Amino acid sequence: MVNVTAIPTTVEGQPQQLERESRTEPNSPVTRENVVIKVTPFRWVIVLLFSSYSMCNSFQWIQYGAVSNIFKKFYGVNDFYIDCLSMVFMVVYIPLLFPVGCLLKKYGLRTIALIGSVLNCLGAWVKLGSLRSDLFAVTMLGQFIAAVAQVFILGMPSRLAAVWFSEREVSTACSLAVFGNQVGIALGFLIPPVIIPNLQDMEKLAHHISILFFLTAGVATLLFILISILFREKPKYPPSQAEYLSQTMESTQDTYFESILRLLKNKNFNLLFVTYGLNAGSFYALSTLLNRMVIYHYPGEELNAGRIGLTIIFTGMVGAMISGIWLDKTKTYKGTTLVVYALSLIGMVVYTVTLSLGYIWILFLTAGTLGCFMTGYIPLGFEFAVELTYPESEAMSSGLLNVSAQIFGIIFTIGQGQLIDHYGTLAGNIFLCVFLALGTFLTSLISADLRRQNAYKSPPPENVSTQISIHG
Repeated sequence: MVNVTAIPTTVEGQPQQLERESRTEPNSPVTRENVVIKVTPFRWVIVLLFSSYSMCNSFQWIQYGAVSNIFKKFYGVNDFYIDCLSMVFMVVYIPLLFPVGCLLKKYGLRTIALIGSVLNCLGAWVKLGSLRSDLFAVTMLGQFIAAVAQVFILGMPSRLAAVWFSEREVSTACSLAVFGNQVGIALGFLIPPVIIPNLQDMEKLAHHISILFFLTAGVATLLFILISILFREKPKYPPSQAEYLSQTMESTQDTYFESILRLLKNKNFNLLFVTYGLNAGSFYALSTLLNRMVIYHYPGEELNAGRIGLTIIFTGMVGAMISGIWLDKTKTYKGTTLVVYALSLIGMVVYTVTLSLGYIWILFLTAGTLGCFMTGYIPLGFEFAVELTYPESEAMSSGLLNVSAQIFGIIFTIGQGQLIDHYGTLAGNIFLCVFLALGTFLTSLISADLRRQNAYKSPPPENVSTQISIHG
């Protein structure tokens, strides 16, 4: 535990807590408050809870895509309708980001977590009403509700990390929060192909689908109960000087939409807004269409298609954790982001070349390499955005990045899907390579204006020194 207590230099022999002066009006009397900056062990419980219900939600996002050919047969619909079960998550996020952002600003993290977890649970239970071939609309309704829950999840990692973790841990904590989302996608690739075999008997197929839906609903219900009991708004004390300063400025900050306008006037953030969308949108398209691409070249390999998706996400989680730890140690946000972006492009090129070679074991290697960098980029983008936009809300910058990701995800999923249908997988993957190359170039133009790091390094108030003690 890191315990940071600021001590007045004017007091000899007896440490005291920092006394903060605050004024409401120019001529108002000065009030003094005790300020303690430290972290609490309970922060790990909070990040675990968040990661867990984020995992459950992302599992629901990809659970259809992992066996898209089987659900296509069961519901008697075409590829586009199955793709819509994934794209609904992208479509819903765009108009709901701003209302949810206002709710977060007004009611805080706990309220957002409760709403997100209850909607995630409700969506999972609704899908249990879609176990007949003529009930595709019901499964789409359940997916729509889960998609709304996603709006209460995707933009939270940076905000949660800043509220609960010190400056020494904030990038690692953000990676851990994103980690849960990636675990859910990994399980979404792994579990459905194992539970749902490619059967011709619709009754037996419905039985296997019901097992998947019941398991999802049970986990979602348990997580909602745990969130209700354990999730807290914020720790008793701010974990860092930057978070303390951010909290003291909250009462004087402009409205939510005025803050958004300031972000949109930030040149560096605008560049990151586009580059993040190009990278994350490519990942969304690749994840949605992976089963179709693998089956196109390796018929009957539904189980291996899921395993390849699992490999992409697993290596991405490793990449995300390494990136988070690296950022906490080096603070090289611009350099790390650019290198990982360029490696994502290289990974996509290699994956494109090897997809049709006929050796599926090679595809495991190349897809895994691609996942390490493309998925590992996601928490990097969040943290770089926070640095460029501090002291604006972390949820706001992350939310806008996710809007970009959803917009490009929709465009890329539809565009790549059409290219695959008409010209094959090579054309579809080249389509993504071109945009990743553009993203790499634009990333090189972003200036490393690390505003949050400057806040960490700023000296304490006049006549005040800082004592730092580290325990266990």
